[in-house]
Amino acid sequence: MNCFSGMIGRLWQIILVFLLIPLFLSGQKTYAQPQVVGFHDVAREAGLDFMYTFGDYTYENILESSGSGITILDYNGDGWMDIYMLNGIWLEGISDPAGKIFANTPNRLYRNNGDGTFTETAAMAGVDDRHWSMAAGAIDYDNDGDTDIYLLNYGPNVFYENNGDGTFTDIADRLGLRGEPELNGFTKWSVGVAFWDFNEDNRLDMMVGNFLAFDPSYKSAATPEMMPHPSEYAGQPSLLYQQMPDGTFKDVTKSIGMYYPQSKCMGLTVFDYEEDGDLDLFQGNDHQENFLFRNDGNGRFTEVARRAGVAVNDKGIPTGSMHGSIGDIDGDGLFDLLVTDLRYGALYRNVGHGVFEDITGRSGVATVFSGKGEWGAILFDFDNDGDLDIFSANGTAEELILQPQLLLENDGLGNFKDVGKDLGKYFSEKRSGRGAAAVDFDNDGDMDVVVSHIDLKASASLLRNDNRTENHWLGISLEGKNGPLSAIGAKVIVHQAGKKIVRLNQPGNTYLSYNDPRIHFGLGKTGHIDLLEVLWLDGTHDRIQKVKPDRYITIVQGNGIKD
Repeated sequence: MNCFSGMIGRLWQIILVFLLIPLFLSGQKTYAQPQVVGFHDVAREAGLDFMYTFGDYTYENILESSGSGITILDYNGDGWMDIYMLNGIWLEGISDPAGKIFANTPNRLYRNNGDGTFTETAAMAGVDDRHWSMAAGAIDYDNDGDTDIYLLNYGPNVFYENNGDGTFTDIADRLGLRGEPELNGFTKWSVGVAFWDFNEDNRLDMMVGNFLAFDPSYKSAATPEMMPHPSEYAGQPSLLYQQMPDGTFKDVTKSIGMYYPQSKCMGLTVFDYEEDGDLDLFQGNDHQENFLFRNDGNGRFTEVARRAGVAVNDKGIPTGSMHGSIGDIDGDGLFDLLVTDLRYGALYRNVGHGVFEDITGRSGVATVFSGKGEWGAILFDFDNDGDLDIFSANGTAEELILQPQLLLENDGLGNFKDVGKDLGKYFSEKRSGRGAAAVDFDNDGDMDVVVSHIDLKASASLLRNDNRTENHWLGISLEGKNGPLSAIGAKVIVHQAGKKIVRLNQPGNTYLSYNDPRIHFGLGKTGHIDLLEVLWLDGTHDRIQKVKPDRYITIVQGNGIKD
């Protein structure tokens, strides 16, 4: 009996050990679990049911190939970022007859409910435009406290004034911003807008980027079975509109030295590339040399892209440039320039004194980008470690060939490696991406990504960033003394234990799309901020100490943090 009891006792000891092993190991996992960021496509569960149309079911011309963009804005002022998704539409003489069911396809405006979901409100808000929309710039142009929208179309442009009650009114004709019906003999094709006060008269001006003179009837003799190459079309000039004292806008492009009637703009980026206190303009061109318009400070500009080193790629070739995304990729305090294109892109490192060097090859970007066909690219800190990483939306241009979308991690020195496949199922799938924008839609401090696709699947993706790194962050909105226009191009510096993290107030920073307007800083493990500094374009500085991390704040010029 005692022997039998002993055997039972030992048996229970063995069973108890096996029962405790999983609990012990699970406890060990809690402490040893790798700290990673995972991206999950939550578009469907969040109510982002957007479906992109390029007018029909076939992929046959350059308009269908170009896609449309995404604009992030807080249109109702509730502190939660909303998403404006732009769409194509069936067009007589361009689209196939079978696509006529898409003749009334609207843009969609998704209001953020603040609980991880969205409600579609475009018709209710009055922004369900029925043209072929390309891009939409969001800014409070009249400084009345709410965000207005300038919609850029293939066809007439629209300027939506925010009524302050969740609705908008088109005032483009009143402002003089509708645009000419035709440029160089064909329908005006606007692809973007850059906002800034180019002549420092405290009135908002804007540069409208126009693409090319699209002739739908033209067939290429060289490749009649494929869509013609962009080089086979004439261009259309981008136009600078100066705001007059009465609030209307006047085309002054020729008088200031920026009129190039055959240019083929795909993207506009405003920043002070030479740090002389005024804002310059980079224009990415399709199969032409890029432009860099230096602000000479006397109401005129000089084109200096060759001199600055940003006209062509590292082989000396003009490529299908999309857009210039700006950011300090190596932590030296200077703003570098990432230009996506259909080859392998161009990463221009700012070496100071208005000069850039092409580091596309040695940075690792060329290897990863090669053969993918890059369109919308975002420089953003996805893991909150203090340096800027890259998201790229990809797809072949001339044919509807799907490609993987890319997420590149920065080592802090401007060297990049592809990490997407380890951080989400989305990056293992092949799609045809175009517009992409960064947004913290759930206000949790890490940057999520919205992507518009032009493939036949058509659905958009909302990539929620499920950050488990425990890194800290800070989000900043700026209010200049003369409204939003005086905050454009302001530089914000976080001083942290001898290190400086530099960001620029410029949300219009990706192909056809506009990112979250709040400036986002990843702060790493400590999260401590020694000093927060804002360098405004008028030469004034704000220096703020004892800033607490892990929150969104607003800084008012001359008055510090807004309560």
